[in-house]
Amino acid sequence: MLEPSKEVKNKAKGRLQFKFQDRLIYEWEQTLDDINIYIQPPKECLKRYEDQVRKLLKPGEQLPKIDVTISSDRLKVGIKGNPPFLDNLLTKLCDSDDSYWLIEDEELHIILQKAFKGELWQEVFKGHKTLDPLLQQEIQKNLLLERFQQEHPGFDFSSADVNGMVPDARTFMGGIKRD
Repeated sequence: MLEPSKEVKNKAKGRLQFKFQDRLIYEWEQTLDDINIYIQPPKECLKRYEDQVRKLLKPGEQLPKIDVTISSDRLKVGIKGNPPFLDNLLTKLCDSDDSYWLIEDEELHIILQKAFKGELWQEVFKGHKTLDPLLQQEIQKNLLLERFQQEHPGFDFSSADVNGMVPDARTFMGGIKRD
């Protein structure tokens, strides 16, 4: 079995990028519970630029507002009154009632609560780039170690490693315990 490089290990612990025609569309990462999506919104939608944008508005025009719609199998992101920038089916199901979005550090952060805790998502949206096998294995390791940390909070798994084929964090050793 191939051992992943240090670059792959580091990539598995950080944000993954989805680009289209060399343009960054979004970044994402996953935990045992969530899918985190990060999008750089137009400056006109950020509070910091509100006064500048307000000066450019014509009478009757309103400030542009970000519009995010999260359903169990689809995510739409855009500016109110315009067609969505993103309107795609999710690769897996999310719990839309516990999913939400916010703007922090001038970045749109969408948190999708996984419908099935511990499930590995190989991509956020159907048809987008899937994880390569080595990266998938590293993310699976991270999810498994995160599960162990949650189940055994008195232990430190930060420098632990998993060798060989990585079992599914969701089903390994009796599966994830329900809260």
